[in-house]
Order: sequence, then structure tokens, then C-alpha cells
Amino acid sequence: MSRTRLRGFSRSDTTRAEAFSDGVLAIAVTLLALGLADPPHRPGGLGRALLAQWPSYLGYLASFGYVSVIWLNHHQAFVRVRAMDRGLHAANLLLLFTTAALSFPTAVLADALQADPAGSDARVAVALYAGLAAAMCLSWVAFYHQLARRPELLNPDVERAYVRHGRVRSWAGALAYGAAGLLGALVAPLSAVAVFVVLPVFYFLTTEGLPAGRPPERHLRSGARQGGAPPAARDHT
Repeated sequence: MSRTRLRGFSRSDTTRAEAFSDGVLAIAVTLLALGLADPPHRPGGLGRALLAQWPSYLGYLASFGYVSVIWLNHHQAFVRVRAMDRGLHAANLLLLFTTAALSFPTAVLADALQADPAGSDARVAVALYAGLAAAMCLSWVAFYHQLARRPELLNPDVERAYVRHGRVRSWAGALAYGAAGLLGALVAPLSAVAVFVVLPVFYFLTTEGLPAGRPPERHLRSGARQGGAPPAARDHT
């Protein structure tokens, strides 16, 4: 019996990549929660000590929201991806690399804000957080770039504007985090933290793409009743 000889890097399905990614994202969220600790306090001073570590709660809120929308966007991406090649694996690993490191700038930011919300350390901390968050957005740019180069990795009925809108959202996030880092470093660190908390909301609201890129649901139902393919599917024929 002859055996097929594999040469080079073979394409694979997405099962292992999705399972590994879910595990890394779950650990990233867990590491964020470990940053919330019982503060040292004297008897009767627990309430004051808990209130004093408000930067930890703010950092957890911003970072948990960010990792959560990464998980949602990652799920939406792999609903559409049907195969993995080396480039897409590399982009996915880069995304996980930046996500897993998010607990570090979160802890640095919380400590710096707790010491002095307007001090020089807080300014450096918001720049560090913004830099990693922007790098995470750029890892999504690499992910969508690979899908644009290798459209055969996608399911044939994927929305025509999906990759383009993914790139727009990723570049917008990188620029927004970069601008927030500059704002916090040069003007007021807390203003940057406000941006860090709000930006995941944008990504949550656009998890399925930008509004203009989603075909009206009634058109999809109408096409199905008439026995035709949905508009997105027809664009790929």
C-alpha cells in the first residue's frame, strides 16, 4: 500500500487553531482576574483600602472588555475561515501573543494610577498599555491581510466586504489606541484610560462588521424563498 507523501506546510482545518486560541484567551482573562487582590489594611480599614485600589478595577474593566471582544471577533472570523495555512497560523499566533501579554500593562497601569493618577509613571503606563493594545490591533491587520492574499481560505459564501471591513476596524483601533496613548502621556493619563474603556464597546457593536457591510436580512430571506443564493454568495460565483 502506497502512502501519500506530504511536502511543505500542509493546509489544515481550523479545529486545533480554534481550540488553542480559546485556551489562550481563557488564560488571558484569568490572569487579569488575578490582578484583583485583597488589599493590605488595618482592622476596620477594609472599605477604604478597597476604594483606594479603584485603578485595578478600571484596568480590569478595560482589559476584560478588550479580551472579550477579541474572543467574539475571533469566533466570527473562524465562522468564515475554512482552512489554515502557515501565514494564517502565524497571524493567529501573533494575535494570541499580544493578547496573552495584556495582563502586564494592565497591572503596571493600575499600580501607577494608584500611586499618582497624574504623575510621570502614570503617563508612561498609559503609553505602554496603548502600545500593546495597538500592537494587538495590528495583529488583526496581519490576519485580514493573509485572508485578502489567500481568499481560498475563506468559505465561498463569505460577505464580499468582510475582509475589507475587518482591516478598516483594525487600523481604526490601532490609530485610536495610539492617539489615546499620546493623549495620556502628554495631557492627562485618565483621559487615555477613558478611551481604553470605551473602545471595546465599538468593537462589540461591530463584531459582525460595519453596518454598511451587512446585507439587509429581509433580502437574504427573500433570496432563500426564491431558491436563489444570498447576495453575498452570488458575489463569489
